Amino acid sequence: MPVNRSTFLRRGAAVVAALPLLTLAACGYGSDSSKSDSSSKQKVAAGSSKIDGLDSVKIGYFGNLTHGTALVAREQGLFQKELGATKADYATFNAGPSEIEALNSGSIDIGWIGPSPAINGYTKSNGKSLKIIGGSASGGVKLVVNPKKITSLKDVKGKKIATPQLGNTQDVAFLNWAADQGWKVDAQSGKGDVTVVRTDNKITPDAFKAGSIDGAWVPEPTASKLVAEGGKVLLDEASLWPDKKFVITNIIVRQQFLKEHPKAVEAVLKAAVEANKWINANPDQAKAAANKQLEADSGKALKPNVLDPAWKSIQFTDDPLASTLNTEAEHAVKAGLLAKPDLKGIYDLTILNKVLKAEGEPTVDAAGLGTS
Repeated sequence: MPVNRSTFLRRGAAVVAALPLLTLAACGYGSDSSKSDSSSKQKVAAGSSKIDGLDSVKIGYFGNLTHGTALVAREQGLFQKELGATKADYATFNAGPSEIEALNSGSIDIGWIGPSPAINGYTKSNGKSLKIIGGSASGGVKLVVNPKKITSLKDVKGKKIATPQLGNTQDVAFLNWAADQGWKVDAQSGKGDVTVVRTDNKITPDAFKAGSIDGAWVPEPTASKLVAEGGKVLLDEASLWPDKKFVITNIIVRQQFLKEHPKAVEAVLKAAVEANKWINANPDQAKAAANKQLEADSGKALKPNVLDPAWKSIQFTDDPLASTLNTEAEHAVKAGLLAKPDLKGIYDLTILNKVLKAEGEPTVDAAGLGTS
């Protein structure tokens, strides 16, 4: 279904340039978010050595619950534990394009990101900029509406529905769903049988409360924030997918970094696998840990009436669900936002499968899109 996507855009680089690069403070790409952590959980073990001779590994993620693997791994000190004397540095982002830019410039080495910007970054670079090296999350995307204006799916026609960004994962998902209803919408302008209003997730709850939008197709925790404002979940995107699973967050790496520092990549993936295992075994503790890291990053924790339903709707998994990435790309092509991409080689799951085997876990598959 969805894809945080843009670039192989049929209309070319002009659209890509139009996508907002939400650059935050400090490094110019994302928030420094305290480059290294000083809590006791994060301290490097005495006598440990630097991995691959690196002083640091720069890790990026979004302040979204769908990036819960990274939030928990950081808050629990798992990245630092696996990296030893190599410092774990961090940057947080609000948008996929800005994280891809940071990856391409070397401002980060490894990142948690949605499928669309991963597809976009890979395709725009002719397959040279990044690799998807692991999965992280599935689900956590909903269509939430004003129940006074919309009481059924057919009522969505003629209304104003927000998505986070032109060509992003949820934008493509909504456009695809609208097309399946037989409605016509111009993907670029968002005008048609339903009006698509591209709105930053931070602004969407206020726009909903003010009545300037009638609903939104958004990820968590934005969806649950809308419900807290009186919205109603009209559709959970998971219901549209086989087995109710679809990729919402992947782990990517700079190809040069992967080639030169495989041990560092392995350390980060070990931390991710450990985090997902702990999340699934201890959902309440993990939810609290993720919220604690969100508060540290943004200065504000989520309230229980938002946190609890949001966390419950997300599945954390090491499997990148590669077949759904391909489907998401097809939806972007169908919507007119993407020329048919060649995604062969976008995955390199070699190190992840090594880690999974060592943990006694089943390996994962690249659905024919892996490195040969």
